[in-house]
Amino acid sequence: MGLADLVVLDLASLAAAPQVAAFFADFGARVVKVEPPGGDPLRQLVDERGAAVQWKVVNRNKQCVTLDVARPEGRAVLERMLARADLLVSALPAARLDAWGLGRATLRARHPRLVAVNLTTFGTSGPWRDRAGSGTLAEAATGLAHLTGAADGPPTLAPVGLGDWLGVQQAIIAALLGLYERDTGGSGEHFDVAMCDPLLGLMSQRLGQTARSGVDPGRHGSRFPTMAARNTYRTADGRWVALTAGTDDMVRRLFAAIGRPELADDPRFRDNRARLANVAAFDDIVGGWIAARPRDAVNAAGEAARVSLAAVDDLPTVLANPQFRERPALVTVDDPEIGTVTTAAPFPLRSDHPGTIHYLGRARGADNVAVYRDWLGIADEDLRALLVAGII
Repeated sequence: MGLADLVVLDLASLAAAPQVAAFFADFGARVVKVEPPGGDPLRQLVDERGAAVQWKVVNRNKQCVTLDVARPEGRAVLERMLARADLLVSALPAARLDAWGLGRATLRARHPRLVAVNLTTFGTSGPWRDRAGSGTLAEAATGLAHLTGAADGPPTLAPVGLGDWLGVQQAIIAALLGLYERDTGGSGEHFDVAMCDPLLGLMSQRLGQTARSGVDPGRHGSRFPTMAARNTYRTADGRWVALTAGTDDMVRRLFAAIGRPELADDPRFRDNRARLANVAAFDDIVGGWIAARPRDAVNAAGEAARVSLAAVDDLPTVLANPQFRERPALVTVDDPEIGTVTTAAPFPLRSDHPGTIHYLGRARGADNVAVYRDWLGIADEDLRALLVAGII
């Protein structure tokens, strides 16, 4: 089924890179989560009920083992696992990779078929290669935070780990590329993935325009400086809708839907360039029509006119949305420690071998015996010695 022939070692901590390994676990790969004997720090990030939900979700479907990789005895055990692995996922600075024997040259010499993906904020080359980081710092360093927020307000950070998540997706792509090339006649590739890279890709249009003009575009709130219309609007019942209508045909349909078809031929709104120059007037007209009507009526009018308009839903509404439940894009999983958890279903959706969440993150060291004795063949007395020495 799916990726069932693959063995993945997850040597990363916290929440970003481990999601790369979780993707492979969702689609059938055997994923061994390696954490220090004291546990991954993510286990300590609990909610108001004392549940480490993020740990549970990020480390779903994985076998959990403890191992002190910083000590030579721990690295010897890791070497035995690397010899059986197809993919290594890590999130280490260049100096740590070399100290633990996980540098590109070392891995290529010892394990030539191993694909390795290392996800960090700034990558392992360049003057910032040893700088500590996070997705938040990637958002700040690439200019995304600078562009986010109201025009007269401060720069704003995303309320979710956007930088982390884009880095995760790029790392998954890298891993799949490496595995494909290896299995079609190549050898194991090693990928240095920086969270900043996909964020710079996200920013490429704005960066290109700034390079040409020499002018910083600044913040525009929910508007786009290159396309009109695009904004959020408050409805008569105090709720919100989001609208993006970037083509002339869609704007024409929008004007017809609000009972003002003649505005499509108004010189102020005839094309995108004119609308950008008169965006405040555009928002006054469209926003005024929306403000006089309840959200459901506005939403229905937009849908009937085939305009890209939708209600801005709060999270309880998102969780109850039948579209997401029936697709299914959301699933509810039972966990013996913290009860039920609703989370995003494995994606992309597949018709033949869909991804499945069999269980959420397991207890610290829950699979030490299954992995070290049953899989690697380490004798019981040697396991006891590793345990007494604090290696596992």
